[in-house]
Amino acid sequence: MGVYVHFTDDQKYRANNVDLVDFLQRQGEKLISSGRDKRLASDRSITVRGNEWYDHSAESGGYAIDFVRKFYECSYPEAVTLLLGGEQGEIYRPAQEKKQEPKKPFALPPAHTDMRRAYAYLVKTRHIGREVVSFFAKKKLLYESCEKSKDGMKEYHNAVFVGLDENGVARHAHKRGIYTLGQAFKGNVDGCDPRHSFHWLGESEHLYVFEAPVDMLSFITLHPQDWQRHSYVSLCGVGDQAMLWMLEQYPQLRQVSLCLDNDEAGHKASERLKQQLAEQGYTSERLTSQGKDWNDDLIEAIQQKSSGFEMRMA
Repeated sequence: MGVYVHFTDDQKYRANNVDLVDFLQRQGEKLISSGRDKRLASDRSITVRGNEWYDHSAESGGYAIDFVRKFYECSYPEAVTLLLGGEQGEIYRPAQEKKQEPKKPFALPPAHTDMRRAYAYLVKTRHIGREVVSFFAKKKLLYESCEKSKDGMKEYHNAVFVGLDENGVARHAHKRGIYTLGQAFKGNVDGCDPRHSFHWLGESEHLYVFEAPVDMLSFITLHPQDWQRHSYVSLCGVGDQAMLWMLEQYPQLRQVSLCLDNDEAGHKASERLKQQLAEQGYTSERLTSQGKDWNDDLIEAIQQKSSGFEMRMA
């Protein structure tokens, strides 16, 4: 039986209102920017903002106390004590009061005059087939954006992956930084409809599901044979909305290959999606990359091919 510890309402409020970014950084956790949120490097399915957290693979979340109980596997009294710094002088910053922000209408980022930087990043750095990049660019599903800073002094270029609804209207856009130095930006544009993320609809009954657009294009590059016959969707995360929307809209899709990342978050999300699919009568399988994701596999394949060519030349 656990030891009862009494906390005042004020203590419980302060513990639950601790800024999780500040708390985690002081615990030595590495955090990655993900739009306005921060994503845990050790478990990329979990994002935090202020005193709130969300586990995208489990589709559950809450506030600081529940997060510490789950993430550090401790009891309620232990979680509250940790968040209060044991009242030993370690004071964590409280989260700022959340402001109700008006929902921004969705709009595609302004396009640059060309795709030179995006092509260089996707083809030369990520080794995605030029013909694959060109295909999606010609379909207006991929382009390079050019956005200016608030003071107008800087330009930001991103590869933009566009998602269309059933009427061909853009409803979703995922931005991926195309700079090779530092941590590249990636995130969805404000106002996106998560059902309509980046995808391709073919005529076969097969749907391939990925976490990120780059992984989707990498897989197509690795498996180019008649690829346009099949359907593909990038979840731009690990949520199920885009996959379920495609299955609802296009009844010819009956077989699903879950191609999420080869890491803990990808495995957890795949198990959840597989169960959902089984309950709805769909056949599914798990396709796992050798590396962390399909782009890792693609880069490894290119490097091995290049090494073999050099050996033959020698």
